[in-house]
Amino acid sequence: MDAQTQVPGRRGGWQPRAIIALAIVWVLLWDKISLGNIVNGLIIGAVVTQIFPLPSIEYFGRIHPWRLVVLIARFLLDLVVAAVQIVVATLSPRPSRGGSIVEVQMRTRSEFYMTIVSALVSLVPGSIVVEARRRAGILYVHGFHVTDAEGLEELRQDVLDVETRVVRAIGTAEEIALCTQGPPGLPEQEDA
Repeated sequence: MDAQTQVPGRRGGWQPRAIIALAIVWVLLWDKISLGNIVNGLIIGAVVTQIFPLPSIEYFGRIHPWRLVVLIARFLLDLVVAAVQIVVATLSPRPSRGGSIVEVQMRTRSEFYMTIVSALVSLVPGSIVVEARRRAGILYVHGFHVTDAEGLEELRQDVLDVETRVVRAIGTAEEIALCTQGPPGLPEQEDA
């Protein structure tokens, strides 16, 4: 089969990064680092990537170490704060009033960033991405604490802030500018 008849958007051959990632997941699932688990993980990763080749991921950015530290630290802080809020809401004698779903238009069009943002938002207790429209670049996020229009806007801004931190940590200069510049006439958004 020549290059012109291959399936577009799919990689052929060996995918070393995907094989290593799958091997790491395999070792983590077994919860024990051993030579046998590592070898089995590499074998399983190689077989899986040959049977189910992954589509190409277009990524042109670079890792910004300090911003990556900020992203991880803020994520951990968000985890702690959200967990405390969930505990307080659970132990409160007043019943929770439910939540709402907000539509968030992502500023970047990268599926890579959308996936990372979705994972980070969903891992924080009390919020979860219920739908993602990748072609439109839209996430629908449910927040358990959202009961009014102000809360909806706050949740939307929280998701956009996560996107900004992700792009600042691993994006290109153009993507960073896209996420940090607000509408004309507004000052640049500061990192939270």
